[in-house]
Amino acid sequence: MHWVTIILIGIAANLDNLGIGLAYGVKQVKIPILSNAVIAIMSMIITYVAVTAGSTVVEYISPHTANLLGSLLLCVIGIWTLMSKNFSNQRIAGNPELFDEDKNLVISTREAMALGFILSANCLAGGIAIGANGISALWTVISIGVFSFITVGVGSRCGSLLSKTFIGKHSTAISGWLLIMIGIFEIFAK
Repeated sequence: MHWVTIILIGIAANLDNLGIGLAYGVKQVKIPILSNAVIAIMSMIITYVAVTAGSTVVEYISPHTANLLGSLLLCVIGIWTLMSKNFSNQRIAGNPELFDEDKNLVISTREAMALGFILSANCLAGGIAIGANGISALWTVISIGVFSFITVGVGSRCGSLLSKTFIGKHSTAISGWLLIMIGIFEIFAK
């Protein structure tokens, strides 16, 4: 099993969530445990759909070709993340109140569903690449969910403290480089 890849994908797909959590923490917007769980579940659902779609690709091409394409896709997603600076998540980070519709400084479970859907965009393409590589859907989904819950929770609780750290300032770049490294690792892993 590709445990290192599964853990690194969980981390890479959720580093932006850390930045979003930090933005909410700085603005004193609370993300209760249930709302954080909803965000994690949304990421898990999107990841499962993506991994399943990626594994379907393997049925039509050779496993070696699927692994190569999946690995290259991870590298491309990493490069895109570095180049784009993840504009949609930066917009959320700059205006976390966008998802606090009732302006009560608490993200409700309903508001968390919308936020979770937006944050899970990172999981979509990565999930397809993971599925094409034949990596376990179940463990990838669990990894994404666990790290989503951790990064949003830590970010929102630590707010202003972590936003000044290297990880807080460079979460998008770290995520991009991690995806590129995972892609390269997977090319040579089989």
